[in-house]
Amino acid sequence: MKPEVLLSRIRVVLCRPSHPGNIGAAARAMKTMGLTDLRLVTPKQFPDPEADTRATGAVDLLQRAKITATLAEALHGCVFAVAMSARRRDLGPAVGSPRQTMARLLEAAASGEVALVFGNETVGLANEEVLQCQAAVTIPTDPGFSSLNLGAAVQVLCYECRMAAFDGAAPLPEQKATPFAALPATHDEIEGLYGHLESVMTETGFYNPQQPGRLLPKLRRLFGRVGLEKDEVNILRGILAATRQPTGHGRKD
Repeated sequence: MKPEVLLSRIRVVLCRPSHPGNIGAAARAMKTMGLTDLRLVTPKQFPDPEADTRATGAVDLLQRAKITATLAEALHGCVFAVAMSARRRDLGPAVGSPRQTMARLLEAAASGEVALVFGNETVGLANEEVLQCQAAVTIPTDPGFSSLNLGAAVQVLCYECRMAAFDGAAPLPEQKATPFAALPATHDEIEGLYGHLESVMTETGFYNPQQPGRLLPKLRRLFGRVGLEKDEVNILRGILAATRQPTGHGRKD
């Protein structure tokens, strides 16, 4: 099944969100990862201009968002649901890692609609809500500062969904700019640079031909790793030439 189809089957369900800005941030996070189905369970304030502002470029998801009175309504027809839980609970599904759990979610999406369920910003999901899901996930934050914004949490899990859908190889956006290309320097041009460099180093006293040591071989190894281009050789030789000119007569751009 095509990755785009799998992603289209994922619902992002926000239960009792209290800040409209977080709803907008969640919508934007979804759209950047190719998810489009947003469900809101009794949002405190929606629609709202702040949600539109935070959704930059994803207002269409807000306009199509479905509002329900209960989580059961938001999950109607789903074959698999994952609860976002910041803590382990005595009852309910075991808490897994994002990568493993999102892989399970995508496997289930091959059979039907699935859902990612997020709780209120302050209190999270109630036990009764978690028990309506078949799996749970937590984002392994730093124990010293585990607070994670709702929009950021949605972004992390939507990213993992996209990676799972594309088997870890999601395509990068097409390049709109023409990539910069330059011709490689020829052997003669590079040897000319080495000769120029040796001459300047000798004149300045940095290099003593009578006691050469390993300086020149090391410089050759350095530039050999770089893979010099024609323009780069010209720039370097221009710098070297400028050292032989009186102060104030170097290159000017």
